Amino acid sequence: MPTTVNDKQVFSLLEVLNSIRQTLSKRYGSRYWVKAEMNKLNFYPRSGHCYPDLLQKANGRVVAQIRGTLWSDTYQQANQEFLRLLKQPLSDGINLLMLVSIKFDPNFGLTLQIHAIDPTFTLGDLEREKQETITRLKAEGVFELNKSKSLPMLPKRLAIISVSTSKGYADFEKITQSRMQGFTLHYQLFPSLLQGEQAVDQMLKRLSEIKKLVQHFDLVAIIRGGGGEVGLASFNDFRLAQAIATFPIPVITGIGHATNLTVSEMVAHTNAITPSELADMVMDRFEKFRDKLTENIQKIGYTLRLVKEQQRFVELIRQKLPKTTLKQISNNRQILAQTSVRLQTSSNYLCQLAHGSLKKPQSELKSLSQQILRHHWRILSDQKNKIVQNSLSLIQQRAYALELSQKTIQLLDPRQILKRGYSMSYQNGKLLQKIEQAKIGEEIHTVLQDGTIISKIISTQKTDE
Repeated sequence: MPTTVNDKQVFSLLEVLNSIRQTLSKRYGSRYWVKAEMNKLNFYPRSGHCYPDLLQKANGRVVAQIRGTLWSDTYQQANQEFLRLLKQPLSDGINLLMLVSIKFDPNFGLTLQIHAIDPTFTLGDLEREKQETITRLKAEGVFELNKSKSLPMLPKRLAIISVSTSKGYADFEKITQSRMQGFTLHYQLFPSLLQGEQAVDQMLKRLSEIKKLVQHFDLVAIIRGGGGEVGLASFNDFRLAQAIATFPIPVITGIGHATNLTVSEMVAHTNAITPSELADMVMDRFEKFRDKLTENIQKIGYTLRLVKEQQRFVELIRQKLPKTTLKQISNNRQILAQTSVRLQTSSNYLCQLAHGSLKKPQSELKSLSQQILRHHWRILSDQKNKIVQNSLSLIQQRAYALELSQKTIQLLDPRQILKRGYSMSYQNGKLLQKIEQAKIGEEIHTVLQDGTIISKIISTQKTDE
């Protein structure tokens, strides 16, 4: 009851607060469905109760906030529903649809007593944000922009955004290091949270840092170790997806889930389901190049042997050609001599006939002799032309084959490969292909595009298989 002090009616604090409690319980006796962002869950493991901070934002500013109460049994039930439907427990930074009643306590003030949480609202809210982000990116014309970037044939320098203790990052490291045989992959970690209220801002900050050093990297990889739909909400954020889509070099992702691609994965140049698959994709490019290089080295060796064989064959033809020509001339001389003998015999016979009973005119005999002589001269001339033409044709064919072989050698010349930034190391004149060939203390000669580096092996380190 109020008391009188100096003619004033005075209430105690408890009386005032009890009056407020009675008024609120009469006015707000029902339960209400309320939507709000759970900024922080505030879970107490000892009791199992939660006292979440609930708030509402408008244009990035908090316009309303209140403390909630979530008793242990209600929390356990709601958490199980989230795990079943969203594959993610109740966590900070998500929007909730809650069945609440208004409670006021003189000691603890005004709170919202949470009686139930609808996980389908949270799932729908995530999908709505995702679709809004997709629509905005397409309207700006940047949705496919990062995919248009040229992916390097050998991406040797990676900037990685991940949590340093992430299992996905550990898997990526293990796979890439175990498969580095004959080449080296350099990567730098830019640590960042990948879920929660601060995740988007941290990832944007890391992308900004990488952008300042973009000339030192070939790719950006965003790696995460898996999780449910709520944990992936950061990757549907418009600011993050826009930064990935407009990034100046290709961005690849492996964030560890197999369903419902996030917007960040959609706009990235290349997406892998898991960090392990992302590592396989990167290493496959190196291994295919290495296999192709080995194949070309074998082709160069084969071509060199072929050229040497052609050179020996051309030299053999060059040596044999004069002998063959002289033999043809000798044969034709014999034919000419035989023809001359036959011509003389025929002439004598015709002369005898002319002086005999036939008495052919002398002019007819002369004409016949000239015809026979011209016929055999034509035969001899044809044989000579054929010898010359066949010899020239054979020389041209062998010269063309030799020129073609020389061009093939030039195309497969290892110096052309060295111009692309690669090197070859030799020990005692032999190409180093495996770590077992390298002997400590021995000198090695590393051939570059413009010269050779001579160094001594101090130690070796073999990568795990």
